[in-house]
Amino acid sequence: MAIHYAVYDTPIGDVTILSQGKYLTGLMFGAVDPIGAVNEETVPLYDAIMSINQFFHCERLGYNIPLNFLNATEFEKKVYEYVMTIPYAETRTYQDVAEAIGEPNAEKQVMNVLGKNPLPLFVPCHRVVAKTGNLGVYVGGIELKRKIINFEKAVFSKDSMEPNPTISRD
Repeated sequence: MAIHYAVYDTPIGDVTILSQGKYLTGLMFGAVDPIGAVNEETVPLYDAIMSINQFFHCERLGYNIPLNFLNATEFEKKVYEYVMTIPYAETRTYQDVAEAIGEPNAEKQVMNVLGKNPLPLFVPCHRVVAKTGNLGVYVGGIELKRKIINFEKAVFSKDSMEPNPTISRD
């Protein structure tokens, strides 16, 4: 099955979005031409672009796009699923996530998983920080993580939004 991609300009810079079949499979910061991928809009890419656009224009309160984490372990899926429940403009610590998924000694593993999150923004790992108050890690870099956190806090009230993505178990 072919991998498709689209590059979209956002208020935080270009993002490259990947899809395979009916699923969204990746998001990278910057304009990227993925090897072997077809630059052709698909339904999941269109939906992703619309959701990102609406998010940054304060019109969209959650995502409803099927996500597929290619080659993710069950542990990684548990981390991603929990992180998707963190409300807008709120943060949790890596330790909070580890405890919430029933792995209280896995703080560093949680940080490693989120540091390679294939679908940032859709799996809002920018909302997870170190218990010391440091921002921790982010696939797009710490300054971008700070920018997104500050954007959410400035624009959205925590009572007005509930993310609603779905994960494929295929």
